[in-house]
Amino acid sequence: MTFAPTPIPSRTQYVLEAIKHAILTAQLRPGQALVETELAAQFGVSKTPVREALKTLAGTGLVVMSQYKGAIVRLVDATMAREVYDVRLLLEPEALRRSITRKASLDAAQEALERADSAGDKADRSLANRDFHRALYLPCGNPLLARMLDEVRDQAALVSTVAWATVPSWEREAAEHREILRLALADDADAAAGALHDHIASFVRRAFPDDEDGGGAA
Repeated sequence: MTFAPTPIPSRTQYVLEAIKHAILTAQLRPGQALVETELAAQFGVSKTPVREALKTLAGTGLVVMSQYKGAIVRLVDATMAREVYDVRLLLEPEALRRSITRKASLDAAQEALERADSAGDKADRSLANRDFHRALYLPCGNPLLARMLDEVRDQAALVSTVAWATVPSWEREAAEHREILRLALADDADAAAGALHDHIASFVRRAFPDDEDGGGAA
């Protein structure tokens, strides 16, 4: 027997997306308390959809819930960042390689890149960058691989939000995005996958330099 996932009620989904957007655009900052009564009043709902939304966000790694301290936005440190980006390094270049080999459409990646270039603020740019990366791996032909990357997508966005606050490197990353897409559209799967690997690795080195390597940003 196949069991379908239980649909999330519309009010819970609305609250979930609103809180997620606030976290990923730094309106709610790492370590900030998420008080159910305050959020319920803000969104004009009861505490129930807020509680369910926070549970879902805890499952995706954006929120930490404690029986005694309640819910807070997840703190980002070097260990967490490297773990998340290690998963991306292992999976995302291979997913892009498969998307290119399958000659999948990358129109969505081009559109996301254009939105990032024309973004009026850091929040819109961050959201467009998330869409760009997802558009590269989503058509890889392996739904499980795509879902695995989706599972770390929000945590990766939280890392980048925190990193940009101290190391605003989006202009460099935008240039790297354009080069990755150029190689992908040229059907050079190996070069595109290599460029994506270098892009992910260099970002986490710059944002969270290894103290053992001297503490400087790469």
